[in-house]
Amino acid sequence: MIDVVVPTAGRDSLAALLDALAGDGERAGAAGASLGRVIVVDDRRGAAARGPLPPVARAEHLGDRLHVVRGGGAGPAAARNVGWRSSDAEWVAFLDDDVVPTEGWLGDLAADLAGAGAGTGAVQGAVRVPRPADRRPTDWERNVVGLENARWATADMAYRREALEAVDGFDERFPRPYREDADLGLRVTAAGWRIEHGARAVTHPVRSAGALVSVRLQAGNADDALMRTLHGSHWREAAGAPPGRLRRHVAITVAGLGALAGAALGHPRTAVAAGALWLAGTAELAWARIAPGPRTAGEVTRMVVTSVLLPGAAVGHRLAGEARRARRLARPGPEVARGARDASRAAVARDRDGPCTAPPDAVLLDRDGTLIVDVPYNGDPERVVPMAGAREALERLRAARVPIGVVSNQSGVARGLIAPDEVAAVNARVEELLGPLGPWAICPHGPEEGCTCRKPAPGLVLEAAGRLGVDPRRCVVVGDIGADVEAARAAGARGVLVPTDRTLPEEVEAAAEVAQDLPGAVDLVLAGTAAG
Repeated sequence: MIDVVVPTAGRDSLAALLDALAGDGERAGAAGASLGRVIVVDDRRGAAARGPLPPVARAEHLGDRLHVVRGGGAGPAAARNVGWRSSDAEWVAFLDDDVVPTEGWLGDLAADLAGAGAGTGAVQGAVRVPRPADRRPTDWERNVVGLENARWATADMAYRREALEAVDGFDERFPRPYREDADLGLRVTAAGWRIEHGARAVTHPVRSAGALVSVRLQAGNADDALMRTLHGSHWREAAGAPPGRLRRHVAITVAGLGALAGAALGHPRTAVAAGALWLAGTAELAWARIAPGPRTAGEVTRMVVTSVLLPGAAVGHRLAGEARRARRLARPGPEVARGARDASRAAVARDRDGPCTAPPDAVLLDRDGTLIVDVPYNGDPERVVPMAGAREALERLRAARVPIGVVSNQSGVARGLIAPDEVAAVNARVEELLGPLGPWAICPHGPEEGCTCRKPAPGLVLEAAGRLGVDPRRCVVVGDIGADVEAARAAGARGVLVPTDRTLPEEVEAAAEVAQDLPGAVDLVLAGTAAG
């Protein structure tokens, strides 16, 4: 089985990708059957992240295969980690949200992976960038065309889950869509895996960009500083990256500063000589970018203006990267995170009596009847009322630095009684009243649909644990009905029941742990933490 992970910042181009996958799945026969889930990682930030993803709302044709998880806005490396950790498939195929799989992509992907040997950790697909038919490509278009020869580009890259686990996935110290894929490829190959090329392909249309896009792209020079530290001075050759022009940018920038200093200090000869060097370097840069392009008046003007700005931007970002390098390195890298997880799993393995009771790695809470008063199929934020003591109980968990998540069945969506954006609005109101609650894992399906996410199935618990990067067996699930406790048990987690008027007596009797209310449940959790 193959899962597809697509991180997105909410671009409309995601709709074309999902349409292509759906259509390909219908045509692909046996290859389509090999498609597991399409996991879209919503990596929007701020207020935009509270609403639904419009491209996903229009992708009903994917049915139960489509799953949306929250990424937290920490960048594509972190979002992809959330995606693959939410999957249990043998292979995970990563796609960018601005590519379109070609017809037959699923069948070609299945063939690529079927032909991969035991030592193959990843198989890369081809990226095709359309060129304009009536003119030469612009500087920006040539930049996108460069993806066709990029080694290990996650625009279309399938990794064996075992290889991702061996290196603990993407390094989240890379905050931009730049170098995080090369860093992963270097670590995977260093771990002894092969990365091969497959026959499948995606199309990467050139999206519109502003006049200063080439200047903004120089921010990637900050990540090159981290690459050099992590992989040595020859990392470019190892990763197949072009040599770049940083040395020339430094020379041009120094010459420009020399000209300004000479003029300010009253040394005209120095100012003229340095100015001439700056002008020559800038002219060479501009012509190198103008010559292969369409040479229209607008393009020439953009190249001249940005060639004046570009060297200084490149050098400034590189210096900023060097200055931030120590701070970035102080953050845990994949090997440190993996060591912590391995220690956690070893502790669980030693617990022969079932899920570990202390210390928990996270507390996952049901919404209706646990965090807020249960109003059936509520789509009105004004009707949200917190359960007694809920705010105080959550603050105690936060003070103890216990991560929190929410796992909630919302079958009203499938029944047509509430809309996804109404669910999101209610969830936003819950956070306004109770504070941030970490990842929200929501099941919109009805009980008759047979999905794997609806409690008492373990899907929501596994999803929330994956998004938090913790072992589900070291989580505590708190809810008000038997389905919550059963979902915890199915995922290997610890379940705590907080009964309400709708809790059945047999559910209370079957529960291993029962608390009078949410503060009492937190007492049990924190008592276990102290005992650990």
